[in-house]
Amino acid sequence: MGADEAVNSATDEAFVDVFKALADTGRRSLLDALFARDGQRLGELCEVLPAITRFGVMKHLAVLEGAGLVTAYKVGREKRHYLNPVPIQQIHDRWLSKYAQPFVRAMVDMQRDLEAPTGHRAKPNRRNIQTGPTRPGKHTRQEHIA
Repeated sequence: MGADEAVNSATDEAFVDVFKALADTGRRSLLDALFARDGQRLGELCEVLPAITRFGVMKHLAVLEGAGLVTAYKVGREKRHYLNPVPIQQIHDRWLSKYAQPFVRAMVDMQRDLEAPTGHRAKPNRRNIQTGPTRPGKHTRQEHIA
């Protein structure tokens, strides 16, 4: 195992708790609430998940804290919760950024356009339209532009 593989393996192990924390929609809702307004108290965060008991929200926050996504500080008698976006950025840097190539962006845009209602489709980009049938050995306009 090379040095890069050892670093990636150790980093990947550190992300296990983050992925597990992000797997739950309730915990993602709590993160969204903290993103919107950082430093919320437990009572305020309970309003985000009204179907869950206060104890359930506390358990979700404990999972988020264990993954390093949330930090909590006591301010007087209150405990304030703060978003820590660093692990999410690290996941992006390690896993997502290498897949964010232009052709993937184009595929996602095409999927969005094809799934959009007929009247809401984006106008085609003339630069990506093929100018006619191609024969072996002939290049398309798109290949010349790229």
